[in-house]
Parts: sequence; C-alpha cells; structure tokens
Amino acid sequence: MATIQPFRGIRYNPATVPDLSMAVTQPYDRISQDLRDRYLQQHPHSFVQLILSDVDPHQVRDDPIAPPCEDRGRPKTGDYRNPYRQVAAVYRRWRRDGVLDRDEAPSLYAYQQTFSLPDGSTLRRKALIAALQLTQLDEGTVLPHERTLSAPKADRLYLMRATHANLEPVFLLYPDPTNRINDMLDLAIAGRAPMIDVHEAVESAVRHQLWAVTGADVIKQVVAAMAPKRRLIIADGHHRYETALNFRDEMRVAGPDTPAGPPHDFVLAAMVSMDDPGLRILPTHRLVHSYHRMTPTELEAAAGAHFVIRQLSDREQLGAALRDCGEKDPAVGFVTRDRQSIWTLKNTSVMDELAPGRALAWRQLDVAVLHQLVLENLMGLTPDSVARQENLHYLREAQVGFRALDTAEAQFMFLLNPTRIAQVRACAESGERMPQKSTDFYPKMISGLVLREI
Repeated sequence: MATIQPFRGIRYNPATVPDLSMAVTQPYDRISQDLRDRYLQQHPHSFVQLILSDVDPHQVRDDPIAPPCEDRGRPKTGDYRNPYRQVAAVYRRWRRDGVLDRDEAPSLYAYQQTFSLPDGSTLRRKALIAALQLTQLDEGTVLPHERTLSAPKADRLYLMRATHANLEPVFLLYPDPTNRINDMLDLAIAGRAPMIDVHEAVESAVRHQLWAVTGADVIKQVVAAMAPKRRLIIADGHHRYETALNFRDEMRVAGPDTPAGPPHDFVLAAMVSMDDPGLRILPTHRLVHSYHRMTPTELEAAAGAHFVIRQLSDREQLGAALRDCGEKDPAVGFVTRDRQSIWTLKNTSVMDELAPGRALAWRQLDVAVLHQLVLENLMGLTPDSVARQENLHYLREAQVGFRALDTAEAQFMFLLNPTRIAQVRACAESGERMPQKSTDFYPKMISGLVLREI
C-alpha cells in the first residue's frame, strides 16, 4: 500500500523573500559549480546554500546519527567540524530569523507546472506533494528504474543527519488511468489563487504554482485513493529515496522504542500520475571525448555487423529519421564532425547473447543497446569508466554536442530517442534498473517550494 500523510510544510516567508524566483533552484544534482556560484550571487537566501555544498563526502569523517541540530550540543563522537553541520546552522538561522516559516495546518500540496514544447503547444503537469511512508524497494510498493552511486548517497545522508529534514522531494509516478487524484486536487483548489506562482531563473519558461490543501474531507479522500496503489516508480530522486531508507534505519537503531509511524518513517514525495497528459521524458545524448581506441570510421565499420546503417546528408534530418526508425527497432544516431547516420539494430538476438540474464524490456531499450553493445562491446569501455563519465558527456541539447564536434572538443556523439513511459514501467516492474541517464523527466521539480522537517 502507498501510505501518505499531510504535513506542515516549511516554506520561504514572502515578507522576507518577496521575489521567490531568485531563491528557488534546480534540483541539487543538476547544479554545476558555475550554476551554484550564480545562485549564490543572485540571492542571499538562495536555496542552494541548503542543498549543495562544495564538500567532498569522501573527505568527511563519519558523523553518527544524533538528535536534531537544535537539541544537540557538542557531539560525543564524530567530527564536530563536519561541514554539513554548517549547512544545518544556516538552516536553523533561517528558521529563527523567519526566512523559512512553517505552515499552520497539516496539508497536502497541489503542484502544477506549465510549460511549452518545441512545437509551440502548452502542457500542464500536476503533482501531489505529501509525506510518503517508506518501504523497502523489494516490497513492490515503490520501484526504482535507475542505478544509484555511493557518493551521492553518502552526501545526502550526511546532509539529512545534520538537518533532520527532507529538503527536496522524491519524484514518483503512480498508476491512475482516470487521473482521479488530479480531479480531486483540481476541485479542492478551484477558484483559489496559488500561494506560490513563480518562474525559476534557469528554466525561466516553466511556471510553477503551489496550493496547500487543508480540508479534512479532501485530505481523507486523497489519502484513501492513494492507499491501494502499488508499483509507484521513482522518476527522479533515487539517491534521496535510498538515503531516506538508510536514515530511517539509523533512527530506528538510535531510538528502538519510538512509537509506530514516526516522522522518519516517511519521506517528502511529489507524485505524478503516469497518465497525466503533461508527463514528458526528454532524450539524453552521449557525447564521446578523449577516446582514441578507434576512429569514427573504424567504429562505424565495426557497427555494421550488428546495425543497418543509413547515411544522412545533413544533421537536420537526424531527429525525424531517428524517431521513424525507433518506432519499430532499437536505434541510435551517430554524428561526427563531417557526417551523420542512423544505426538500427538488425537482430535483437545479439542482446540476448550479451545480456542473457536481463529482462526483454531492458534488452530492447535504445539506451541499453547503446551501452551494452556499442560502448562496452564495440568500443571497449568498462561499466566503471562509463559510470565515472571518463569519455562521456551527457547532453539534453544536441546542439551543444554539434558545437563540440565542430570545434574538435569531442570525436563523435550518439543521439537517442526519449525513453517511453511504458518502457520505464516495464523495466521497473520486471526489477530491471536502466543504464545511467536513461530518463530526463521535463520539467524538473524545482527545489525550495516546500520542504519537510523530520
């Protein structure tokens, strides 16, 4: 069962931070050092101060679980100079000074994002923000679809230990073919102005609106409608979810007599219906740099054993050609400085041989074919080197890659179609985790709208 609860959200005080657009940010894992510096310069209370430090978690001495920061003195164990505690000190100061205030009533939150597609159409994606009870990933209520890495989980755990807060939500997809929960939320907020209506500075074309839903009857209805749902899929926030599980387990050891259903048994979650008409995934392309084992010509010749290769006269044809080929068989685009082609897999049996233990849904993914057959088998890259991005840059915008090719900053690029929601669901339900950067759900849920204290 998917058990959710209302909570008293912590939000920026509009009297102290009247221009919220300058304080909210992209999620922590999309913030580069340059962007972090930009956020710090544009507002003295930028949320980036809470979610992203310049600390290497591998250099931090372990700081065991402890009482919340405002209740603790000098720790008995661990390093009291732990820099994550500096983040917690900023958080406590903002709470004390009224930069961040707690909502009066326990609430569910309706979150709407309005955005445009390249074809000019306008879409709206709706999310329910609530406290979601944590369940182990093998229990079947919450399912992952991507692999996680140790360093980000260590980083988020140190931060959670220091702040005792869910600073950013986990983004999950839930089954709701009729969008019944969206309808409940729409009825609850009908005719009401949002408490937050903002455009974040980086993705400034996206409009973000937030409403608090406090009525006891509608909260009861939404909680009941969510309760029987299973197989919620993590869209973004795998590291945050697994960190919340680890934090919960630590808290249970630290306080074994805690009554059932304590706050650390829940995590801040933003949940979107899989059938929401505004749900979109963008492709993530692979730009190859500093690679010298094979020339692009040699690689394309080797790929001919497994792919039908169709040469194109110019880059403008790539998008449409890739979409057409990808509707039937796994396909990728291949681009160099002076030519471009579409590679369509001849026979999926090669994936059966390379990954015999993987589910069919995984073996048929464009991104799985690219990683398993091309990057590893043909190019000789190891899974570890791919995870470390030694020869790869991940790009949302193909034009960025084209410029890198034209200036000889990279050797070639692979273009991908967006992963489909049905593919994400099939892999998650079969217990498969997709290769890194298989999905880019757009737009991102920005950070700093509402957070949850544990």
